[in-house]
Amino acid sequence: MVERKGEKIGWTWGWIGGFLWVAIVGLIFLAQGKIAEGCTGVLIFVAAIWATRSFAPWRHPTTPYWRLYLGLYVIFLLTIPWAIWAFGGLGNEQLNSWMLLWLLPIFTPIFINGRKTWAEGEPGR
Repeated sequence: MVERKGEKIGWTWGWIGGFLWVAIVGLIFLAQGKIAEGCTGVLIFVAAIWATRSFAPWRHPTTPYWRLYLGLYVIFLLTIPWAIWAFGGLGNEQLNSWMLLWLLPIFTPIFINGRKTWAEGEPGR
């Protein structure tokens, strides 16, 4: 049985890296004395680590990837209102609703890999 170590590393560190900005910004808010914003950001990051581990495809080898992505994307979508709130709302000069268009490419894995499963990637299949 092949370990597929590279894929596991890619899944784990890819998702954690995608949420790392939330932890960094949360820590900056804590250093600035914005306790609620900082603690919420760190909590979101911890939830992302938990979801990355819980929804790992090797733990659910016959589950389609789109179902595994859902838990992580829900947490990801929580970062949007968190960031808007933490940075002072959409009235802030630095934020505007057009910035949400940058999120569209993030959802492409659902459409590209969505129906595949971890078990389909096993050698000899």
